[in-house]
Amino acid sequence: MNKLSESLFQLNAFKLKALALIVILLSLIAFGFSKNQAQTLLEVDEAFEIVDPSVKNQTLTFHWNIAKDYYLYQDKMSVTATTIILGSPQYSNTEPVEDPLFGNTEVFKNNATITIPYSGQAKQTEITVKYQGCAAIVGVCYPPQTRTFALNLPNVHLSNSKNVEPAFDSLSSLNDFFSQESQQPELLEADDAFQFSYSLENNQLNLNWLIAQDYHLYQDKIKARVINGNAELENIKLPQATIIDDKVFGKTAVYHGELNAKLDIINPTDNTIIEIEYQGCSAASGVCYPPIKQQISLALEPNTTGNNSAPITAEMEANPTLSEADQITDTLKNQSVWIVIFTFFIFGLLLAFTPCVFPMIPILSSIIAGQGDNLTTRKAFTMSLVYVLAMSLTYTVAGVLAGLFGENLQALFQNPWIIASFSLIFVALAFSMFGFYELQLPSRLQSKLTSLSNQQKGGTLTGVAIMGLLSALIVGPCVAPPLAGALIYIGQTGDAFLGGIALFALSLGMGVPLLLLGTSAGKLLPKAGAWMDSVKAVFGVMLIGVAIWMLERIVPAEITMLNWALLLIISSVYMGAFRSTSGKSGWFKLLKGLAITLFIYGVMIFIGLLGGSQQVLQPLKVYQGGALATGQTTDKLNFKVIKSYQDLENELAKGHPIMLDFYADWCISCKEMEAFTFTKPQVHEALKGITLLKADVTANDEVDKALMKHFGIIGPPAILFFNETGQEQKAQRVIGFKNADEFTVFINKAFQ
Repeated sequence: MNKLSESLFQLNAFKLKALALIVILLSLIAFGFSKNQAQTLLEVDEAFEIVDPSVKNQTLTFHWNIAKDYYLYQDKMSVTATTIILGSPQYSNTEPVEDPLFGNTEVFKNNATITIPYSGQAKQTEITVKYQGCAAIVGVCYPPQTRTFALNLPNVHLSNSKNVEPAFDSLSSLNDFFSQESQQPELLEADDAFQFSYSLENNQLNLNWLIAQDYHLYQDKIKARVINGNAELENIKLPQATIIDDKVFGKTAVYHGELNAKLDIINPTDNTIIEIEYQGCSAASGVCYPPIKQQISLALEPNTTGNNSAPITAEMEANPTLSEADQITDTLKNQSVWIVIFTFFIFGLLLAFTPCVFPMIPILSSIIAGQGDNLTTRKAFTMSLVYVLAMSLTYTVAGVLAGLFGENLQALFQNPWIIASFSLIFVALAFSMFGFYELQLPSRLQSKLTSLSNQQKGGTLTGVAIMGLLSALIVGPCVAPPLAGALIYIGQTGDAFLGGIALFALSLGMGVPLLLLGTSAGKLLPKAGAWMDSVKAVFGVMLIGVAIWMLERIVPAEITMLNWALLLIISSVYMGAFRSTSGKSGWFKLLKGLAITLFIYGVMIFIGLLGGSQQVLQPLKVYQGGALATGQTTDKLNFKVIKSYQDLENELAKGHPIMLDFYADWCISCKEMEAFTFTKPQVHEALKGITLLKADVTANDEVDKALMKHFGIIGPPAILFFNETGQEQKAQRVIGFKNADEFTVFINKAFQ
């Protein structure tokens, strides 16, 4: 037994010695290996040799030479500058690796290149580049690196001698002069920037995009769906994408150059229509295109082989995805100047009698009627022309500035003090027409002006021009699709010349009825006598109506109702509503009948006000027992008010379909939508299950401007629709007023 124990003890001792020897040997091997590796690990600047950045054509280029068995992390690269604005970077090809530190990530091997467009007029800038890399074999990661470069920048706008003045020898050179301060790379048409084609083989669609240089397609925006028929689609098979830091969508996967994808179709039928959707961006200018949709129609060929299956063919249909404003923008881009002028002139005629333009009729008419005995047809035409031209020029300049800088000049004038002051001017003009006093300069100043030869005529036309200017800025700030289309075009292309021509033609079209009415006043208005006093009084009442209409933007609805009631009741009294008709002419009796009608309507508005009504056109609606029987519902849409883009993102993250209404108290078309569209039962039915949001931009502060600028909106009214994934259905974007039936069609298309 003792011998056995002794043997076991000796055996265990031998094992311990052997184990210790093995540990010592392994330690020596590991030490030697690590020492050898430490000796061969390259310095960071040898492993990742960064080349001095280069500058060419408003683009910065950064390049690294990467040693063998080393790589740089794509998402650890960043570039910042001090005096210029950097655009979206474009990266050279990357490879996916399973990194021991960061997991699955994209890396550069052998070499890496970043190209970044920039904007700005600085002559020098300081560039800071950050990057980080790793030794692949050893698994050693270097700490983040920072390099700073001082660069001299070429001034692209000062390449000619300073002593040489621009020669405006053509319209194009004049346009170049106006656009040079906001010059940016010329945008390609969407179909040229992203040339789409496809082929069909064995129930598989081969999709191909040729992407222009300095443009990219977003991977997550490429989608396919069946919009007609019972066919089913597999997921689109896409190749590996490049990760960039996009300033619109953040870090996202994009494609450059040529893109080939495959889409398998299951059980296609003769009536199958497949819609391919994609979206891209110009990296050089930072402008992103709206989503593009292409429809492919499949057709079964006749079965001549006797098999149960038949081959299919495909045909691409026209792109139906542009919103109204984008379609008008497309007209500007693709049509000749004369077609653009004619088209926008017709748009202007159609807009002439909208609520945003109609109040200009009594303004101009009252100015002309105020001339009294001095009025002639020629003078009426001249004054009307000056008013219309002043309005048109103001509209054009304000529109061009809004397109170039995204600032709605008209919205800036919707200040309560400005509106109240302008309303008081109308009231003062009205009381002058009633004969309470005569508006004129002090006699001392008037004599001095008269001595300067015929200053009265010049002063009159100057005053008319000022009224035209103020009318364009204050009276009509609403945005309609033609105006939005022109502003989008100017903002995207920087073409202030063609955009300005379109806006000028639009405003001239709006001014044609004003010109005709103003000129005809020289023929139709009586020249003297009591008739002229009565006519001037009528225009005075109309001016007070315009003042009330303007004050509606800044005062409570109850005050507006009271003002209208008082105006109608008092006017009816002056018109003879309570005078005897004994011995009076038929014209007086007709006038009295009209006066009684106005009195009754004024009383109805007053009674409606006492019952809580806020609608001038339907003041007694609050007393109706069954509103649905009249084709309307008394229920209003329940909107949740948001302020910023962050508020909107929080709502989109909930995954609900959303309607976003851009509203302002000074927007007349917005109030039209609330009164005549949002109250209809078919609209309520179509919006069931839809989250309703309202962006109240009445204040027009920096937060409001940022929210509108994000969506390319110059001003209200504008209504946007978002699906469950948070994607805006831009083809259904509503700009301007729409009646209930038209608006319901937009809703159904957006959420079908």
